[in-house]
Amino acid sequence: MKINKIKYTVAAALLSALIAGCTTSPTGRSQFILVSGAEMATLGAQSFSELKQNEKISTDKKTNAYVQCVTDAILEVTPPQPDFDKWEVVVFDSDQVNAFALPGGKIGVYTGLLKVARTQDQLASVIGHEIGHVMANHGSERVSSQVAANSALQITSIALGASGTADADLIMAGLGLGVNVGVLLPFSRTHESESDLIGVRLMNEAGFDPNHSVALWRNMAKASDGAPPEILSTHPSHDTRISDLQAAINELPPPTRKAPDCGRPNLFG
Repeated sequence: MKINKIKYTVAAALLSALIAGCTTSPTGRSQFILVSGAEMATLGAQSFSELKQNEKISTDKKTNAYVQCVTDAILEVTPPQPDFDKWEVVVFDSDQVNAFALPGGKIGVYTGLLKVARTQDQLASVIGHEIGHVMANHGSERVSSQVAANSALQITSIALGASGTADADLIMAGLGLGVNVGVLLPFSRTHESESDLIGVRLMNEAGFDPNHSVALWRNMAKASDGAPPEILSTHPSHDTRISDLQAAINELPPPTRKAPDCGRPNLFG
C-alpha cells in the first residue's frame, strides 16, 4: 500500500507538471516546458564559459569582425529575450563545420563553417537558425521532456525499491552537450525545422537574401559526404530542409531594410 501511495503521489505531481508546463513557440507550436528560462540561461552561460576555456578561440580580427557584423544585423531584428539582456558571440578556430547558440544568448561559430557558408547571407542563415533555437526555448523543451521521462522511470524505480538519478547528466544532455563539454548533440527534427523557419524570417527582416539559405544547404549536402537517411537522423534530410525552406521563402514579405556589407575575409576561399 505504501509503494502504491508513493507511485500515485509521483504520478499526480507529474500530471500537474504536464498541465502547468504547456506553452507556445514563436511559430505557434505547443510546447511542454518545466525548466525556467532563467535556469537554462544560467546553465548555458556556465557551459559556454567551459567551452571558451577548452576550445581554441580565433584571434583573427577580420574573421571576428565579419562574424560579429552578420550576427549584429540579425540581432537588430531579434525580439528581446526575457531571461538575459546581452548576446555574446565567439569564433572558435576549428575545422568543424558547425555553429550553435546556447540558452542565455551564447553563440559559437567555428571557422570551418565559413568555408561552407560562402557568403554573408549564407552565414546569416546559420546565425538566424541558431538564434531560433534560443528564441523557441528548445533547450528548455529538451530538458523538460527528459525530466518528465525520468520522473516516469522513478515511479517504476520506487516500485522496485530502486533509487538514484543522474541529474547532472540529464541537464547536460538536455542542453545539447555531451559528456565532454563542447561536443554538441543535435536537436530533434522538429526543433531543427522550426529553427530553419525562424531563422529565414530573421534574415529576411534583417535584409539578407533568404534564398541563400537554400544555397547553404546545397553546400552542406556536398560537404556531408553522404548523410544518413532522414529516418535514422535527428536532423531533416538536406532535400527536406531545402524543400521546406523554399516553401517558407515564398511566403515571406519584402524586406524593409538592407543588410550591411560585412566584408567577408578572402581567407575562406
